[in-house]
Amino acid sequence: MGLYNPGEIELNDPPAFEMEAKVRLRRMIRNDGTFPGKEVGETLAKKGDVGYVVGIGTYLQSYYIYAVHFLEKGYVVGCRRKELIPADDTFIDDTDDEDIEELIEEPSLQESQV
Repeated sequence: MGLYNPGEIELNDPPAFEMEAKVRLRRMIRNDGTFPGKEVGETLAKKGDVGYVVGIGTYLQSYYIYAVHFLEKGYVVGCRRKELIPADDTFIDDTDDEDIEELIEEPSLQESQV
């Protein structure tokens, strides 16, 4: 699997992860409104969580979406390639979820999203 290239159309290549691949999250995943039973913005899985690919779909005729079953959470979350690494790879914490948490708590950001 190569590095993520934001302008790349992923569907031109085979999926980066196979079915049943053990993967790790590179960043926190929040509900964007498409996960039933959870509030919008609620954390679905945390950076570093490990899961297994149980399905592979597509989005916008450009990207693969990997259905990842997080056993500890007990549910399946759709993830893009840029959000995942193989679980055996060295995990480098290259995102700062704490800064993201602070931004979400700011009232000005919450009001602008209403």
